[in-house]
Amino acid sequence: MENVATLSLPAQSLETSEGRAKEALNTAFKQTGMIPNMYAKMANSAGLLETYLFGYNLFRKESGFTPAEQEVVLLTISRVNECTYCMAAHSMIAEVVSKTPAQIIAALRAGQPLEDQKLGTLSRFTQLMVESRGRPTDEDLQAFIAAGYAERHVLEIILAIAVKTISNYGNHLFHTELDQRFEKYAWNSVSE
Repeated sequence: MENVATLSLPAQSLETSEGRAKEALNTAFKQTGMIPNMYAKMANSAGLLETYLFGYNLFRKESGFTPAEQEVVLLTISRVNECTYCMAAHSMIAEVVSKTPAQIIAALRAGQPLEDQKLGTLSRFTQLMVESRGRPTDEDLQAFIAAGYAERHVLEIILAIAVKTISNYGNHLFHTELDQRFEKYAWNSVSE
């Protein structure tokens, strides 16, 4: 999308933010050792940043998905929403932190089928959930369950969609610049 509006709100920092926004940025700094550009922009709305961080952490800790499965979900959503920032960030996290196989990351970035059948089903179902706005068919649900997932995992995908909607849409409106640690993983929906 070429003609996306740009919000002019400034990036916030621990020095410039106040109240709950400052607390959220401080929490983010303690968790990541930095304040990602995305968080600095989102801090213009304390509720937005707090909601994102709370939901993201719950997804990471309680979803029942492995770290690689979590990255499949998050990368799939970010690809469907064409978020260049989140695609780069989660590509780095997938490789460095979650130890997701390189073929899986490359296929997700390119929108290609995954070699791993179970992860492929997870990606397809996640994409379907985003594109259908949460309206899978019984057949879609049964295929997801037959791959080894439970109905509860559908709810965890909804949580991930909510969190990624916050970050993807915010990044679209801020045209968030990649942090240095993500630059190697830059992604463009046209070139992938």
